[in-house]
Amino acid sequence: MDPFLTLLNSFSSSLSEAELGSLKFLCRGEITKRKLESVQSGRDLFGFLLEQQLIASDKVLFLEELLKSIKREDLVSQLKQFVEEGEVNAPDDQPDVHEKPIEVICDNVGKDWKMLMRKLDISEVKLERIVAANPYNLHEQLLQSLREWQKWKGRDAKVADLIKALRGCNMNLVADKVEN
Repeated sequence: MDPFLTLLNSFSSSLSEAELGSLKFLCRGEITKRKLESVQSGRDLFGFLLEQQLIASDKVLFLEELLKSIKREDLVSQLKQFVEEGEVNAPDDQPDVHEKPIEVICDNVGKDWKMLMRKLDISEVKLERIVAANPYNLHEQLLQSLREWQKWKGRDAKVADLIKALRGCNMNLVADKVEN
């Protein structure tokens, strides 16, 4: 399996709808309007960028600039690591959207999710923006908030911090589940 395609697939999975919209907007000069309208995921967009030969495993500057533009420094650092090492090895203690801690938290924290996010020092403005983007979906609000925290913390986003915040909110059962 091509490590670069694996990396792009990983990036695609971690993009929010808003981030994908921003990337599509930034690519307007490179990809036709008709093709951009058909883009439904990061994979679609990256596919067009690969076709246009704007990105490749040995040609990542354009992709790096796109990721910087949408303030995804975590993805930029993964991309740089890929260039240096030939593939990406995620740090062991950095939570990933697909790792169990995030899933466990999303499945077990209910209406008190804002209290948890405040313990993780996410601003009220960001919380309100997330609620406005996902007005009727509590699970998605929490997931997007955790992603926002991950982006903000970058490599400092530790599972231990999540557990500490859960315990600080008296969500000990969820903290126990995350630890397991």
